[in-house]
Amino acid sequence: MSMEPNELRAALEAILFLSSDPVRVDDLAESLEESKDVVSAQLDEIKRALDEHIGGFALEQAAGGWRLTTRAEHDAVLKKYFAKKGENRLSLAALETLAIVAYRQPITAPEVSDIRGVNATGVIRTLLERRMIRVAGRKNVVGSPFLYRTTKDFLVHFGLNDIRDLPRLEEFGDLIGENINDDLVAAINAAEPGTNNIIESPENASEDASETANEEAVVVDDVVRDESESASNDEQPSVAAEESQLESTDSESTREANEE
Repeated sequence: MSMEPNELRAALEAILFLSSDPVRVDDLAESLEESKDVVSAQLDEIKRALDEHIGGFALEQAAGGWRLTTRAEHDAVLKKYFAKKGENRLSLAALETLAIVAYRQPITAPEVSDIRGVNATGVIRTLLERRMIRVAGRKNVVGSPFLYRTTKDFLVHFGLNDIRDLPRLEEFGDLIGENINDDLVAAINAAEPGTNNIIESPENASEDASETANEEAVVVDDVVRDESESASNDEQPSVAAEESQLESTDSESTREANEE
């Protein structure tokens, strides 16, 4: 039996209030045994009521679902009250790296480093651990470096419904609440867009592959190990040459001693 409109609206508000992630209309309709059209209509009604009677909450779409959120005009008060949460904020280096990935995805760590002008391996590890980016396969070039994309958590964190909702790069600083260096903005704009030349990998098969902490730890460790191996491989030719030269010198010294 279908719920009365007021009863359905109250149930939706309760679910939205307790949900930490955006809630999909399909999931709401299935759980409440109502049609998607009826649920969508009530969500629109909740949003209208919140917008008309301005209070502390608003209803918005994010990452393909709906969520209750605090209003932007209360940001200053909330930041002051929850000052300790600032300890968990992303650093400016992480935000700059995130901007590069967001606007040039999919992209490799060396490409990110080239754009930023500094080694980005450590920051990429942090973003993986924070689930802001994910491994999306490997680039089909020599060395097969990992490619990175943003995640659903990235959309939720910045209140975006889709990656296409990203503002112009020049306005990204307003979205994250930090000023992005003009030189970096210019470097991102000048960089090549993401590649379609991808080697499929298990991580690329589904974003859900990185949903657990253990799986994410494996991905992070693989990234760090691969990049470390890549760096050490660059040094191997010179090391091999030095060893060859030492062996040659030792052989020559032995020959001269025998002749004497």
